[in-house]
Amino acid sequence: MGRVFQSGGDFNIRPNLQGCRRKRKAMASAGLEILGMILTAAGWLGVMVACCLPMWRVAAYVGQNIVVTQIVWEGLWMSCVVQSTGQMHCRIYDSMLGLSDDLQAARALCVVSALLGVVGMALAVAGAKCTNCTSDAASKPRIIMAAGGTFIMCGLMLLVAVCWTANGIILDFRNPLLEETQKREFGNALYFGWGASCLLILGGALLSCSCSSKGRDHAVQTRADYAGVKSISVNAYDRKDYV
Repeated sequence: MGRVFQSGGDFNIRPNLQGCRRKRKAMASAGLEILGMILTAAGWLGVMVACCLPMWRVAAYVGQNIVVTQIVWEGLWMSCVVQSTGQMHCRIYDSMLGLSDDLQAARALCVVSALLGVVGMALAVAGAKCTNCTSDAASKPRIIMAAGGTFIMCGLMLLVAVCWTANGIILDFRNPLLEETQKREFGNALYFGWGASCLLILGGALLSCSCSSKGRDHAVQTRADYAGVKSISVNAYDRKDYV
């Protein structure tokens, strides 16, 4: 009888410990998921701000260029002139083919990055633990993994667009053949783009890590269920022997 009681006690304690471990891992996975979604949402908003701001290239005041009565801004969609009185006049680009190659590439990459952000947000909401968008709970880790990869791709595309534009500004600034009035400096939109790309890449990586935690939790739970069934069968066999 002592042997039967000891076996039953082991069977009651072991699932409780495994259940506590699964709860802690589930809480850590949920925390990573929530943090990743917050970072990616902030990064996607940064993509929209960087894409819409007309301050990708700003007039540089170097050398003899000390005229500050107006400031020239150049963006992806329009160019603006800000007067010293505070008045601003903007003009949308007439032709896309007439733009420089880096500006055309930056415009295309930013648009695709914004669209990928929408797709990533939809996937993240569908694969989140707190939603019931899908009836198959086993497919949620794969959906979250797809969302993380989409956000990482979104951040990389924005990073390429911003770095390409910044490289063109640096080359033009160091070109001795250009006049000083034609040289430009970094605008605020480039800094928004760098920050948004970092948030998107980091948030996508956190979502992927939370997906890995979900997979490990599912495997641990499967092994625990199998061990519990096996313990029940062993204990039943022992009781049968004693009877």
